[in-house]
Amino acid sequence: MDLNGYFKRIGFTGQFDKADLDTLSSIHKMHVMNIPFENLSIHCGEKNTLNLPIIYNKIVKTNRGGSCCENNILFSWVLREMGYKYTTLSSRLFNVQKNEYNSMETHLINLVEIDSKGYIADVSYGVSGQIWHPLELISGKDQPQPPGVFRLLNDGAMWVLEKTRRKQLVQDQTFANSSLIDKRLTKTIYRFTLTPRDTEYFLETLEWLQTSPESLFILKSICSLQTPKGFRALVGSTFSEVTFNPQEDSDFVEMKEIPDCEIEALLKEKFNIVLINKFTPKNKGTYCI
Repeated sequence: MDLNGYFKRIGFTGQFDKADLDTLSSIHKMHVMNIPFENLSIHCGEKNTLNLPIIYNKIVKTNRGGSCCENNILFSWVLREMGYKYTTLSSRLFNVQKNEYNSMETHLINLVEIDSKGYIADVSYGVSGQIWHPLELISGKDQPQPPGVFRLLNDGAMWVLEKTRRKQLVQDQTFANSSLIDKRLTKTIYRFTLTPRDTEYFLETLEWLQTSPESLFILKSICSLQTPKGFRALVGSTFSEVTFNPQEDSDFVEMKEIPDCEIEALLKEKFNIVLINKFTPKNKGTYCI
């Protein structure tokens, strides 16, 4: 594995001799702009793994994206190679349908320490909940970013990430009541403690995500990528392009259904992804972009 190969993958050409906040912020943003959050392997008859060399080969060498475990494990390796002090953490996602947190800690994130301050790095939540830059680990502070205003809240040992977003303006009214549209202006994203986790901690989680009929990854095929002006997502066969419009406190949402015969070309054009095995789109259950 080669750090320069990763930098080429995300288009980073800056200096990286200092493990500082500016550099971390740059590579964090470039990662989410160039490497999709996606679970397409599951819907191509493939298995995901926590093996770092395999993840590196998939994401860096074959130009794929990955799940939170894959992307953030790769990013933790980048942090280590660049000399950052970091701790891997686990988190429970908030389940909108059940209005409660999931029972399993299925989401992997990294806590980075710089100049005695902590920062949450998460390059693989995807869609509208994706942070572009690391968040300072401080309770109650509004941290504006292009997708909206993120906020960390602390209650004893527990931390909660929430986001206040802008109004969503759906351009095609036939999609106005789509289950993909999140009408909440403030939403809870996940909660976590500062308990360190090693990679092996997520082995059971990964197996559940790939096999359980209750897993979102089984119910839906998802591919999401941040763009300079917003983000795009393919959920099942529904393609969404979201353009942030903070000047008018709203975001434009364009949605359309993609015929199966055009999905391969769309993945190449919009996400720079070429799949080897046959892909079967799937869109069941509840998931908001």
